Amino acid sequence: MPLFPNKFSPKRLPNRKSDPNSTRVIDTSTNDQEFSTAIGPIKLRLGDQEAVFENGQWIPESGPVSGKHKENEKLRLIIKRLEDENNMLKLKAEILLDMLTQTTAESHLQLKEIDKFKSAGGKSHLKR
Repeated sequence: MPLFPNKFSPKRLPNRKSDPNSTRVIDTSTNDQEFSTAIGPIKLRLGDQEAVFENGQWIPESGPVSGKHKENEKLRLIIKRLEDENNMLKLKAEILLDMLTQTTAESHLQLKEIDKFKSAGGKSHLKR
């Protein structure tokens, strides 16, 4: 027995049971829905606005705010797609610059070799 028992751990409650004296007859599917422990989406209605709690956020379903929320979600998706496209274009530009740098360096090396052969060829022609 622990010295300090945990006072804050709630005891498990038994599942609700239907009243046997009830005159209402419930079929099994309705019984499962009413007395199950599964909780569906949480909905909230305040005046003409309705919201659903999904993934830790309240998402408006109806009312004047819901249209703006849906439009904002679409705009966020468009922004994400454009950012991805922008990143891809930056990567392509970087690769093209690397290719241009490499080609320019090879061109300069070839020009140096050509100049070297020209100068070596001119000297050998003079020696004959």
